[in-house]
Amino acid sequence: MHHRIVTKVILALFVGLISLGTWFIFPTHPAYAVNNPELLPEEVTPVVDLANYLPDLQQESLIEDIESFEQETGWKLRVLTQYERSPGRAVINFWGLDDRSILLVADGKGGNLLAFSVGDDVYDLLPRTFWIELQTRFGNMYYVREHGENNAIVHTIDTVKNCLADGGCLVVPGLPKEQWILTLVTSVVGGVIFGLAALPRKEGQVFAWQWVLIISPLWGILFFAFGMGPVVSRTSEWLPLFRNIIGFALGALVAYFSPLLNQQSPSET
Repeated sequence: MHHRIVTKVILALFVGLISLGTWFIFPTHPAYAVNNPELLPEEVTPVVDLANYLPDLQQESLIEDIESFEQETGWKLRVLTQYERSPGRAVINFWGLDDRSILLVADGKGGNLLAFSVGDDVYDLLPRTFWIELQTRFGNMYYVREHGENNAIVHTIDTVKNCLADGGCLVVPGLPKEQWILTLVTSVVGGVIFGLAALPRKEGQVFAWQWVLIISPLWGILFFAFGMGPVVSRTSEWLPLFRNIIGFALGALVAYFSPLLNQQSPSET
């Protein structure tokens, strides 16, 4: 029982530290410490591409989509790209940002391309954790290197539009390959812990179900929370879920039968 309580405390602290660290590393509100309205164009447009990330045709298409979406839903999406200099607070008056506004700032100087300034009404549909995950998925250097700054911006806007049109999202839809591999690893590790806990510890015992229950907070969190949860909440596809279940089962079987087979093998003389 003591080990069970210690395990819960350690896991809670670990998850809390990760969440807190992620919050400070990936803020959802860019700071407006400067005010340079001269950098903004005279004509009001929903996309201001100061860093020249967007090709002309793609920028025109993005502007049309944003304007059409605003007319249909009332949500105001805005895109600002910058590199050396920033208009800063000038964008607030330039676009008339309010509680129903979402500003995407793409700045290539930092470690992550994307930052967001979100109105208060938006959080009712898209919570803060959504924006942190959105930033880490589409703004990280690997995604930008593979898809380019322009596509990272467009994919981000498309994701936000789809979630707002669907009535909100708690998490970013879709399951990237890297994230699925992580869920598979945690499922296998959870299965290994399950199998080790089930090893018989008494003569005549076949399955130590008491130990399985005692260790259930550990393998349960790894399998259900970290292995199954991200898959179920992000995609309706059954194949990743099936693979994680198989991974858990194989991990449990290997961990359970390997020690038993070693005990039954004849010792060398």
